[in-house]
Parts: sequence; structure tokens; C-alpha cells
Amino acid sequence: MREVISIHIGQAGVQLGNSCWELYCIEHGIQPDGIMASDGSEGVARDAFNTFFSETGAGKHVPRALFIDLEPTVVDQVRTGDYRRLFHPEQLLSGQEDAANNFARGHYTVGRDMVDLCLERLRKLAENCTGLQGFLVFHALGGGTGSGLGSLLLEQLTLDYGKKSKLGFTIYPSPQVSTAVVEPYNSVLSTHALLDHADVTAVLDNEAIYDICRRSLDVERPTYRNLNRLVAQLVSSLTASLRFDGPLNVDLSEFQTNLVPYPRVHFMLCSYAPAVSARRAFHEQFSVPEITAAAFDPQNMMATVDPRRGKYVACCLMYRGDVVPKDVNSAIAGLRSRRSIRFVDWCPTGFKCGINYQAPAVVEGGDMAGVRRAVCMVSNNTAVGEVFGRINRKFDLMYAKRAFVHWFVGEGMEEGEFSEAREDLAALEKDYEEIAADDEDDDEPESDYY
Repeated sequence: MREVISIHIGQAGVQLGNSCWELYCIEHGIQPDGIMASDGSEGVARDAFNTFFSETGAGKHVPRALFIDLEPTVVDQVRTGDYRRLFHPEQLLSGQEDAANNFARGHYTVGRDMVDLCLERLRKLAENCTGLQGFLVFHALGGGTGSGLGSLLLEQLTLDYGKKSKLGFTIYPSPQVSTAVVEPYNSVLSTHALLDHADVTAVLDNEAIYDICRRSLDVERPTYRNLNRLVAQLVSSLTASLRFDGPLNVDLSEFQTNLVPYPRVHFMLCSYAPAVSARRAFHEQFSVPEITAAAFDPQNMMATVDPRRGKYVACCLMYRGDVVPKDVNSAIAGLRSRRSIRFVDWCPTGFKCGINYQAPAVVEGGDMAGVRRAVCMVSNNTAVGEVFGRINRKFDLMYAKRAFVHWFVGEGMEEGEFSEAREDLAALEKDYEEIAADDEDDDEPESDYY
């Protein structure tokens, strides 16, 4: 068994969780009440669901997931939604007062009161597993709960489950669109914790995903549900090899081994292809080389970053559906011959591949067309440093005036933490610059060897 526990924190995490579990249920043939639709003969491996679901004595399938928010509104949507009978009531945790977009409230005061209960419920879920692979953590860094309580929980997970992989799907503030004035503070403070306590962090931002929905899925005015369903496809593809059979399987720990060259440099760019609407799908071919090239297209990246401005350290390509290894090899050979995709000199291989026979499923009435094959790419590219550069600049503008700082200090936080976190992020920016610049420096010392 290779089980994975999902933790959804704050409004963004819980809403993302809604879309993810909706998709997993469709993939495994599980109805909204948790009963499997048939005996699993419709191409669904009988034990495939065990990664994400545990089966009760009554034949019901319960998600291995925890939904946490400091205020009840969003978790109540799960309690009353279509999938209300799927989740165990103890897995839906909500407090009475929210974190008010304040990292310190989520981390030191309101969140601190709730963290023991969360850990207790997590321990129950973990004891129910025979071979726990790790945790998927879904949260946004702009608000208070996802950033404050999210980083507090990650710290506790490091203490309690040190060797298990922790994969974060983290929504960073977008360059143009902002939902809170103090986003830069919350993001810098929580990234400071992510640096030490997450193993791999997928950097997502709403603006980039809006653009994909508008451009590729023909959704004129995307809602959060449209965005979340697209991210759910990405998460599903990453974990497909844990759940379904394929010629080349990839574990959670393998992402880490292949994508993270130094512990701090673990922030990843993600893309998913083909993201197409049903209207366009009839007119396109979607061969393996085509979808592979689309995954590297800067327009398909789920963060507002141009990968061409940086260099790739490593990429993980997870194919699913009607794909054979020979096609993958030739598609990657074609990519290597392109000048636009640059790798750092010291990492010549660069590609980690996974192949899985389960074709992607789509939500009925959703925006995406059903296709026979898809690929999801997670890549470590030095251009991610731009995301931190943007946040740091906004942070500096506000912190120079000490604007809004009293709200954080009033919740028991020390002012020194701001500058400590900011220095840590400055060091991270420098790390990315050095990795990208290493190539030029490497040419010089060779004159010493005769």
C-alpha cells in the first residue's frame, strides 16, 4: 500500500480540495455517498483507490483527507455540498473566528489553539495507513489561515513525521490581482517556514491560471471553481502512478530526489497539457510530441513566470493515457534539440519521466474536453526566483513605512521576525541567481588542470 494524506487549509485549500475529491471520485468510480459504482470492472483497478480512500466495513470509501479552516463558512460548503456524505464528520474542522488575513493570528493565537486537534485527527488518519508515502498540503499564502496555520502545521509535521514527503500546492499572490493589502507580509513570513519544512512546493498563482482558462478553455469569466478544476487535473496526474498501473511508476519521494538539488531550492513550476475546451478538441491531434511541447510552452505555466528567462535544473514529466515509452523518448529527444529550453550545465540528464495507462477523467459539465492522453510537468527552473523578487519588492515598500505591522505585533509576534524572514528570502533569491550563473563560472577553473 502507498497511502497519501491530503491536508486542505484555509479558504483556498478547502475549495481546491472540493474540486480534487470530485475528480478522484470520478476516476475511481466512487459515488458522492462513498459507495463504489460497480465492482470496479470498468477499467478501474480494484485496489487503486487505497492511496486516497480507506474502505470501511460497510463498503464505504472515506477520503484520507483533512479540511481545516479557522472560520466555518467554507467548510460548511463541504458539509452541505454534493459530496457531504463522502467525508467523515471528524475530518472537517472549523473554528469560530477567522485569521483576518493576519499571519500572526493563524500562527500564534487563533491557529495555535486549533493545531493540537488537527494533529490528533491527522494521527488517526496516519495510523490507518500501512505504508504512508507522505502528505499533500493545499493552501494559499495571501490570507491568514493558509499562511499562518499552514506553516504551523508543516512545522509540526516535520517533528512528528520527519521522514515522510511533504508536497505543497501553494497559491502565491498574483502580480496584478490582489485580494488582501497585507499579502506581501503573509507570503514572506510563511515562505520563511516553507523553506525549512516543505520538501517540494508547487508554485501556483491565480492570474496565470485565469489566463489558461480564458485562452485555452474558452471560459470568458473564470470563477474559482474553473481554476480549481484545472489544478485538480494537475494534482491527479502527479499522483496517478500511485493509484493506477503503468510501465513507469513514480513515488512521492522520487519527485524530491529528482527535482530538488539543494534542500532550499524546492519551489517548482507546473504545467498541464492539453488544457482544451470540447469545442477545440475535435480539431487537434494531441500526439505525444505535441502535448510535451505544450507542457513547456510559457503560456501553459501555472505561475506568472517566463521559464525562458531562467534555466531548467530538472523536469518531471508525468504522462497518462495512451502513451508508450518509445513516443516519450522521441518527444524528449525533440525537446533537447530546441534552443529555447536551456538546462544548467551541471545537470545534463534533466528529465524524469512517469508513464501511466489511466487516461485523464473529466468532470461532467466541466470546461475541459476528455482526451486520450495528457502530460503534467513539474520543473525546477531558476526563473521561479522572479516570484520571490516581486513579493520582496512589495514587502520592502510597506515595511519601510512599518505599515500594518502593529496588527501582527499585537497578536504576539516580534518585529524582528519580519526582517529575519525577509533576509531568508533575499538569500533564496541569491540561491537562484547563483544556480543560473554557475554555468559561466564553471568554464574558468579548468585552466588549473593540466
